[in-house]
Amino acid sequence: MNLFADAFAWLFSPERLEGQYALPVLLGQHLAYTAVSVLIAALIALPLGWLIGHTGRGREVAVAISGAARAIPSFGLLVLLVLLLGVLRTPEAAVITFVILAIPSLLAGAYTGLEAIDRRVIDAARAMGMTEWQIFTKVELPLGMPLLLGGLRSALLQVIATVTIAAYVNLGGLGWPIIQGIPLQRFDQVLAGALLVAALALIVDLLLAAAQHLAVPAGIRAQTTGRARSRAPRRERLATT
Repeated sequence: MNLFADAFAWLFSPERLEGQYALPVLLGQHLAYTAVSVLIAALIALPLGWLIGHTGRGREVAVAISGAARAIPSFGLLVLLVLLLGVLRTPEAAVITFVILAIPSLLAGAYTGLEAIDRRVIDAARAMGMTEWQIFTKVELPLGMPLLLGGLRSALLQVIATVTIAAYVNLGGLGWPIIQGIPLQRFDQVLAGALLVAALALIVDLLLAAAQHLAVPAGIRAQTTGRARSRAPRRERLATT
């Protein structure tokens, strides 16, 4: 219990707001690496995922790529890229590592969102004379948005957690208190850094969970709510018999 008290004392110390390694600076670095990496990953994964989901082709290749990317150890990849690119290109090595980490979740969210749509809805849109582009933008994309946001949610959480290793190659971020505190045996500092990363991940997760809920089309939400209400009286009748 004293360790938690020491960790909070370290967090709220006035010294944490000063200098090169001030917590606001480290938070900004952490968010910047996360945002840039996920954005680049989205530019790569989303068009490919949408193409797979719309055409129904190439799913096996996407699954293989996703599985291979997930199997790569992020820390080992970061060190390898730093050695290959040189210490002057450490930021680029870190971003490449985080992009590779984010691609599988975004790719899966993009194509599963479209695959989950009832084919009869797509056939009805074609029967109405919609072009393939109109079907994608007006039917598939809105209906697939909840699963896409689920993939984005997973990618962001993975990247937020993994950006902590950027401090190992002197790139800052919220992992710096952890990396610096371990050799010094400053366990209050290590715990404080871990709490910061966990708090950031929790906040992002809650925001994206709300966005994912709001992304469900109103008609589907109303239909789901209506089904739930219709089942409630039946449960009550069964409970009384």
